[in-house]
Amino acid sequence: MVEIHELHSDQEIIQAFPVIKQLRAQHNETSYLEIVKEAKEKDMYRLFALFDRGEIVAVTGFKPMITLYYGRFVWVCDLVTAKDMRSEGFGEQLLSFVQEWARENEYESVALSSGLQRDEAHRFYEEKMGYSRASYVFKKTM
Repeated sequence: MVEIHELHSDQEIIQAFPVIKQLRAQHNETSYLEIVKEAKEKDMYRLFALFDRGEIVAVTGFKPMITLYYGRFVWVCDLVTAKDMRSEGFGEQLLSFVQEWARENEYESVALSSGLQRDEAHRFYEEKMGYSRASYVFKKTM
C-alpha cells in the first residue's frame, strides 16, 4: 500500500535521509537535519515521503513561493526515488501529489531545476510529466 506523509519530527526527517542522500550526497545526516529544520522554520519548506509497504521509497521537498516571473508557484527543491525502486511509478506519484497540493492551495504552477547531466530525469519531467524547459539556472558560490 502506497501512502504519502509529511515529515515533521527529527526522527521522521532522519528516516528519509538514506533516500535523499542519493540526490544530495554532499550532506551527512547532521547537516541534512539542520538545513531541513532551518528551511522549514524560515522558508516554508515542506518535506514529504512516499511509503511503499511502510518503507520510504521516494522523497520530495518543496516550498510555495511568489515571484514576478512565475507568480504564485511551488518550487520543487528535492525529488528523488530510491535507486532500487526507480521506474516503478513512485516519482510520478510523488510529483503528481505536489501538483495536486499546488492546485488545492491555489498556486498557478510547479517549477524545478534539474542538473545538466541528469538526462533521464529530464526525459521523465518532459515526456512523462508534461513539464517544459523554462530557463537556465545559474549559481555562483560565495
